[in-house]
Amino acid sequence: MHLLSSPTIWFVCGSQHLYGPGPLKQVAANAREVAAGLAASKALPLEVTFKALLTTPDEIAQLCIDANSDPSCAGLILWMHTFSPSKMWIRGLTTLKKPFLHLHTQFNRDLPWSTIDMDFMNLNQAAHGDREAGFIHTRLRLGRKVVVGHWTDPEVHARIGAWMRAARAWHDTQGARLVRIGDNMRQVAVTDGDKVSAEMRFGYAVNTHGVGDVVARVNAVSDADVSSLCADYERAYKLAPALKKGGARHESVRDGARIELGLRAFLEEGGYKGFTTTFEDLHGLKQLPGLAPQRFMAEGFGFAGEGDWKTAWLVRAMKVMAAGLPGGTSFMEDYTYHLSPKGHQVLGAHMLEICPSIAAGKPSLEVHPLGIGGKEDPVRLVFDAATGPAINASLVDLGNRFRMIVNEVDTVVSPKLPKLPVARAVWECRPDFKTACGAWILSGGAHHTGYSTSVTTEMIEDFTTIAGIELVTIDAATRLSDLKQNLRNNEVYYHLAQGFRT
Repeated sequence: MHLLSSPTIWFVCGSQHLYGPGPLKQVAANAREVAAGLAASKALPLEVTFKALLTTPDEIAQLCIDANSDPSCAGLILWMHTFSPSKMWIRGLTTLKKPFLHLHTQFNRDLPWSTIDMDFMNLNQAAHGDREAGFIHTRLRLGRKVVVGHWTDPEVHARIGAWMRAARAWHDTQGARLVRIGDNMRQVAVTDGDKVSAEMRFGYAVNTHGVGDVVARVNAVSDADVSSLCADYERAYKLAPALKKGGARHESVRDGARIELGLRAFLEEGGYKGFTTTFEDLHGLKQLPGLAPQRFMAEGFGFAGEGDWKTAWLVRAMKVMAAGLPGGTSFMEDYTYHLSPKGHQVLGAHMLEICPSIAAGKPSLEVHPLGIGGKEDPVRLVFDAATGPAINASLVDLGNRFRMIVNEVDTVVSPKLPKLPVARAVWECRPDFKTACGAWILSGGAHHTGYSTSVTTEMIEDFTTIAGIELVTIDAATRLSDLKQNLRNNEVYYHLAQGFRT
């Protein structure tokens, strides 16, 4: 995947010197075994490293400083094997900048009822040691994930794994660079926003380059490289004879390949993890880039159309969360509706740029008129999306805060669409169309989304907790009256919680 690192998660155990050197030695051995057990789990996407048994305020503070300064550390898992007085943790936790997960577990799964004595009780005190820790986390108003259960439980592994994916996406975001090629689509509100606030909140930077900077790279591409890439297209996709070498429309395919090669050179030179384009700024290009964004998204780039930098970054973050999982993730747009009394459905698509990672089969490479942008007929991949559960996520800028909106949906088999030459997905909303769309609009959700059959609502929730932003979830349990009240409550909460920094 494009520019994806593999950071580590530190496993940290808390205790104190009250119990003496013998019990502490046992605590350390047990903690190492728990960390090793987690590290061996296939459900966890990142390496788990036992880092320390912490028993003093100075040790805790130093570890938090070390975590902040270590670029390979994506987060911490904290567990209190025994009672670790939480005032010891205040100085360290108030300086910690990395996300953490609180694992509420204990070393032994079953209690040895017939042999329990006070030595056993003193050693295995996570039941209230973690409560002491939980209090100070809450008292300090720290966002974190709490996972409860025995450390060998597959459900525990799955929930830790979801958090790790969110932590990896947050790690990937820090210092990330996105580029807008051209500006935001004119007069559009939801795709615009405050890039300074975004960098303050999330850690990624967005800057703009004129399309001429890309055109210069496109014009420098050699004919031999174009021919080689066109041959790759013929091997990877279904092509009509007219598009193959020697065919009547082959030159359009070559133009698309030349744009892809030039755009790739530009993105790689800048070290960009995501980008946007707009059909309103194409001077010097023969086509609106369609095939190139599709192929780049499949490699892990974030992308969105019309200068929508927030969604481009969201697609990148979701790509990182989904790394290694089955399914796919794409830029998406709620395009039009099927409002039959027999069932309401959404047809999702875009002009060109839907990622082939969500395709149900081998995509077809096609050239058709676009009817917008005023350029030559662009090349694009056409396919139906795979069926199954999915989510649509939208990030919007409300001025005083960012809000993430997630709708859980079920993608169904697409009807035959012989005259619609774009990639597409058809889905049914949870809990139902009217509730979901009403909730989406009341929440201010955008028409552009990150769509994924790999990323789960839990991962998005974990990510928003790390980022400290608002989350609105639209799922099978959503009721509009409750949602409206929650939105009103959130206005007050986030106004007070964010203070004057925004």
